[in-house]
Amino acid sequence: MAIARLVGGPLDGQVLPLEDASQQRLIMPYSETQIVYAREGSPSHTGDHDGPTEAVFRFVEAEGDIAPDVDGRDE
Repeated sequence: MAIARLVGGPLDGQVLPLEDASQQRLIMPYSETQIVYAREGSPSHTGDHDGPTEAVFRFVEAEGDIAPDVDGRDE
């Protein structure tokens, strides 16, 4: 099992399971858009007895506005 530790962006601090430990990018739905995280550095905890393999993914971009003011309440 491998996990992704997310850094920056709207999911900062979240930890998610990874199906593929060699995965380089995460593209996930968020609100009404998608957000992109990219792998940063090499994975850690890759031994047999030191817990799940952990990879850091840093926020790259959002394909749209991740904090829309749909109803105008923020004005």
